[in-house]
Amino acid sequence: MTMAQRTARIERKTKETDIVVEMNLDGAGTHTIDTGVGFLDHMLSHVSQHGHIDLTIRAKGDLHVDAHHTVEDVAICVGEALRQALGDKKGIARYGNSAVPMEDALANLALDLSGRPYCVFRAAFGTEKIGEFDCECIEEFLRALSNTARLNLHVTVPYGTNSHHIAEAIFKALGQALAQAVRITGGEVPSTKGIL
Repeated sequence: MTMAQRTARIERKTKETDIVVEMNLDGAGTHTIDTGVGFLDHMLSHVSQHGHIDLTIRAKGDLHVDAHHTVEDVAICVGEALRQALGDKKGIARYGNSAVPMEDALANLALDLSGRPYCVFRAAFGTEKIGEFDCECIEEFLRALSNTARLNLHVTVPYGTNSHHIAEAIFKALGQALAQAVRITGGEVPSTKGIL
C-alpha cells in the first residue's frame, strides 16, 4: 500500500442526517468542516490540524431536534473513513498516545488501532453545555468513533474546570494520538496474529 492510497470518501444518508466525509491520512492538516454544529466543527478542526489529516466534512442534520444525531453520525462517518483509509494496516505504528494541557485542563488519550472497539471515557464537565453544545455529545462522538473505526480508545481528564478547555484538550490529544498511530513505521502488520 502506498502513501497516496491512504484516502477515503464516505457518504451516509439517513432520515436524520446527510453526511459526506473525505479523509487523507497523509495530508497536512487542511480542513473544510461544516456540520451545522459550530462547536463540533471547531473540535474536528483540531483533530485534523494536530493529526496532520486532511479532512473535509459536509453534514446536514435534524438540528431542529438537537445536535445528537448529527454528532453521532459524523463520528460514524469519520470512523468509517479512518478504517477505509487504513486498509490492511500494514506498516502502521498502531498505537498512539498524547497528554495535552489546555490552561486549567489536562487530557490524556491513548488509542490502539487494534480492530477491537472499546471506549473508556473518564472526564467530568463543570457545565452541561458549551455554548449551545451538549457536553454529553463529546462522549457520544468518541464512542461512535471507537465502535466504527474499531479502535480501542481511553480518555482521562484528571482535572480541569473550564468545559471548553477540557473538550479542546481531548480533541487535540485525539489528533496527536492518531498522527502517531497511523504513521508508517515498517512493512508488516503490527500484530503477532498477522492481521488487525
